[in-house]
Amino acid sequence: MVRNNRAVFLDRDGVINHALVVDGKPFAPTDPGDFVLLPDVALALEKLRHAGYLCVVVTNQPDLSTGRQSRSTLDAMHAGLLRELAIDAIKVCPHTDVARCACRKPAPGLILESAEELDIDLSRSFMVGDRWRDMAAGQAAGCKQVFFIDYGYLEQRPIAPFTVVTSLASAVELIIDQR
Repeated sequence: MVRNNRAVFLDRDGVINHALVVDGKPFAPTDPGDFVLLPDVALALEKLRHAGYLCVVVTNQPDLSTGRQSRSTLDAMHAGLLRELAIDAIKVCPHTDVARCACRKPAPGLILESAEELDIDLSRSFMVGDRWRDMAAGQAAGCKQVFFIDYGYLEQRPIAPFTVVTSLASAVELIIDQR
């Protein structure tokens, strides 16, 4: 089956909004007051939309299953993103690694599900993230290229190939240049 749409898959925390970094490790904000967009995100997403890309957020949110965050709080945060930004869909994995599910990155489940639902050609699509899990998910899904925003977290590093960028805005410039 021929797929028609191109997309940019985006991790949420560290790409769209600030991640909370504790002892060199990133965590998702669980309180709406801590949920702060990164600079230039709105403009970067508008550029992608104007260039003909769907923007799909694919995010691990294990705090749902551990009880650190309620579904209603997460849904409210995501409703704000969908209302304020050029985002076409948000896909969430609520599980921890223990679940061994197909949707938790580094597994490509969220990307594959989005591709099916939104008629996305993965070979013409991209992944932007700030953790090794994002790079591995994009690679496993067959994305054309994956972009790594390297904050120097104290955790496992991604496995090549990936392109290092400083922000979503810098990744968007490289993506649009490939058209």
